[in-house]
Amino acid sequence: MAQPEYLRIAADLRSRISSGEYGPGDQIPTLPELCTMYGGVSQTTIRNALALLRNEGLIETRARAGTRVRPRPPVHRMAADRYRSTPGAKSTPYTRDQGIGWSEYRLDKRFERVQADAELAALFECEVGERLLARHFVFYDSDTPTQMSTSYVRWSDVAGTPVADPINEPWPGGTRAQLGSLGIRVTQVTESFTAAMPNELEAATLRIGSGVPVLRYTRRHIADTGRVVEVAHPIVRRGDTTIVDFRIDLED
Repeated sequence: MAQPEYLRIAADLRSRISSGEYGPGDQIPTLPELCTMYGGVSQTTIRNALALLRNEGLIETRARAGTRVRPRPPVHRMAADRYRSTPGAKSTPYTRDQGIGWSEYRLDKRFERVQADAELAALFECEVGERLLARHFVFYDSDTPTQMSTSYVRWSDVAGTPVADPINEPWPGGTRAQLGSLGIRVTQVTESFTAAMPNELEAATLRIGSGVPVLRYTRRHIADTGRVVEVAHPIVRRGDTTIVDFRIDLED
């Protein structure tokens, strides 16, 4: 069975992008030019091929700017040991993930008091309705937003403390250091990951176009008593530029 024409054209354009013939930011030929280039096919066929590449995140179309190869931001690796503290260092797991210094790190934040719904109660292993402090964050590498999250802590743990005041963010050492300042010793962090296409808020906040997936994950900080003391749900990053590294030590 013959391959549909739009798939053949998409494959050829994909190959040209992969080889660097069309580099990041380069403009793709116009619809009439592509029709001629591919033997007089219809504009509908070309549009179908471009739609496929757009959904794959390879190209983007903007008003008055035409269709261009989408620039790819640097890839960042999330190491398994990123939550380990470095005494005296002005850093957080985020800055270590990004490989940036404190001066390059910017954080938008908004705090509000909420009550645990059924989902949060299950994550905290607490009663529905328990009072929590919700901390909404957008993380910037210089001026580029690369991560967003909502982090919840128990109001009974942080009420009246510097941790409850957004003026103290960003906090060197991150959440683990904050909880440590309250005498809460975190000994375990759990994470669970999913991948999906971004919703409208995520796409707008992280400035990503259609066809770019996001990585969403839920993190829990657990104290030495076994009590869950923080839940970040969800943390959202660009899926096309994030690599999560795991190391599993096996005993013979």
